[in-house]
Amino acid sequence: MGSAVVHRSISGRAVDPGCSCAAECHLVGSALVTPSYAETPDRLARRALFSFALTFILSRAVVFLIMSRCIPNLFLFLRGTHVHHLNYGIFLLAGVGAYTLFRRPEGRAAEVAALAYGFALALTFDEFGMWLHLGGSYWQRASVDAVIVVASLIGLVAFAPSLERLEARHFWGFLVLLVALVGFGAVMVIAGGHIGDVVGPRLRELELNSSP
Repeated sequence: MGSAVVHRSISGRAVDPGCSCAAECHLVGSALVTPSYAETPDRLARRALFSFALTFILSRAVVFLIMSRCIPNLFLFLRGTHVHHLNYGIFLLAGVGAYTLFRRPEGRAAEVAALAYGFALALTFDEFGMWLHLGGSYWQRASVDAVIVVASLIGLVAFAPSLERLEARHFWGFLVLLVALVGFGAVMVIAGGHIGDVVGPRLRELELNSSP
């Protein structure tokens, strides 16, 4: 019979422990089990997108509540200078970038890095208009536009594989979905412009009245 040892997986197939995939497997009882997930780019992008969207919404809500004096002033001031949260995002982005470049995280570490990346990206682009124009109101339309663009790009990475499979199997369904997404984007741009014209002046007045 020889000296080769063969394990059997749950599916009943013989698996040679000397093969390259054996290092990626672990034993549960007497069965050889392969990990059920891997940190693929689309999975990591979905985590980054979730963190990005949640952080943006929470940032806007917290700033609005502070300016409305509904909660205490949580802004950081150093010698009278307001340290905007885009600075936190920049430093965190630098840290996450260095970590992923030099440590090359895998598994859970990569997922945590993706969440941190989305968090930092949202803090930075939430005030995109301010670092684009070197100042101005927090409620600039440019910031919202930038957030929409960034979220769309991350979403493309996150869901492109699924859309490719949908296109291959259900062409007309994919076409309808594409038209719906384009229409939704157009509605967002048009509606955002009207909402900005109505709400924008009130938000800027609120910001001026809340300035220390």
